[in-house]
Amino acid sequence: MIRIILSALAGVLAATTPATAQDYPPLPKPGAPKPYQVPASETYTLANGMQVTLIPFGQVPKATVNLRIYAGGLNEAGRNGLSGLTAQMLREGAAGKKGSDLAEEAAAMGGSINLGNGLHETTLGIAALSERTPDAIRLLGDVALHPDFPASELERIRQNTLRSLSVARSQPQTAANAALAAAYYGADSPYGRILPTDEQVKSYTLEDIKAFYRANFGAKRARLYVAGQFDPVAVKATIEQVFGGWAAGPERLRVVPTVQPGPRVILVDRPGASQSTLRLAWPSPVAGSPGDVPFEVMDALLGGSFTSRITKNIREDKGYTYSPFSSVDFNPGEGSWTFNADVTSDVTGAALKEVFGEIRRLQTVPVPDSEATGIRTWMSGTYILQNASQGGLIGSLAQIDLLGLPSDWITTYVPKVIAVPNLQIHEAAQQLPLDKMTLVVVGDLAKVEPQLKALPELQGVQFQRVTPF
Repeated sequence: MIRIILSALAGVLAATTPATAQDYPPLPKPGAPKPYQVPASETYTLANGMQVTLIPFGQVPKATVNLRIYAGGLNEAGRNGLSGLTAQMLREGAAGKKGSDLAEEAAAMGGSINLGNGLHETTLGIAALSERTPDAIRLLGDVALHPDFPASELERIRQNTLRSLSVARSQPQTAANAALAAAYYGADSPYGRILPTDEQVKSYTLEDIKAFYRANFGAKRARLYVAGQFDPVAVKATIEQVFGGWAAGPERLRVVPTVQPGPRVILVDRPGASQSTLRLAWPSPVAGSPGDVPFEVMDALLGGSFTSRITKNIREDKGYTYSPFSSVDFNPGEGSWTFNADVTSDVTGAALKEVFGEIRRLQTVPVPDSEATGIRTWMSGTYILQNASQGGLIGSLAQIDLLGLPSDWITTYVPKVIAVPNLQIHEAAQQLPLDKMTLVVVGDLAKVEPQLKALPELQGVQFQRVTPF
């Protein structure tokens, strides 16, 4: 019986003709991108200087509460990693409650305490059921305003940090990022140091952590975002009750980085490595400046999207790499364009040749209208999707605050993208002159360096070997 069934099935399959593209109706053409309308929000400032933004948003009965405190790596004064240890210790105990108690409280609200720390800020967040939004605000208030910094937890946090650093330093991507930051911003700049040393982490005492907290946390450096479904009257009353008595503290620290442009080639040796990790960097327009949006469109077309020219070339066509990408990154008063890829060692030079070639092609040949329209449409849709969640919208609003962008930036961004002429995309590529680049290559230099020195674009450029850690 089984043999009969299989025989019949084989006959059916043999008689089936594979479908082709012609067997399906044509795909509908995409419509014109529509401007994104930001949900109505309310922003106000408490008497102590803390800013609050409330965004009634969506239909799901949840709300996201996010507290951003502008205290991070910029405030460490060379004591790298101290802000990170301080941030981690915040949720280990607060207002007389253990870290496990805080976690259980968050879970009872339908979420967990999320913690972030970077160069500019420390963030605390929680997503909670709508009716528990005031409780979530109280919980974040306990963590941010009344940390206990329990001595019993410091050594565990320290050892976790040391293990994480050890893993990070073993990764070629981290080595490339560290070498690029030091070369591009300078090793003495807070922007040029991305990791602390083990000795620094081991040296910090509980009093060091408490002192960093006292010196850098305060209402004037804080902004609270609440997005989602919530009772605005109850939320505003809770915010005043919880945060109204917070000491104002210092003004926000703003440091505009100084860039050290190339040309230069920075090499990090990893003998026996089967891949090379590449980083390319150039200065780019400052966020919100007239050249910003055209440059971002150019980036998406060149390397910043999955259908970009570089991706099609060295991934889809040549097979040199799996996931190359470029991005435009911003700090207050500064922007940079970076390209990232991990390529097979034997084709390191060939991959870079193609990247340089794509940059030159975009600089010299006008962009076809169909390609430009497609990338503008992709950027518009991606931006709208990015802001379709509570966390995504808060992230965009926080970026506006960090970079000092106009308050209507989210609303006007999509129309600005759509309005970028094809010629401006072509012109934006001129801001990537090869004689100003910084190139970092991490790999087996015995194999890779001869390939690099054979490239015409690198003739006469200084090569420097570094040890990033």
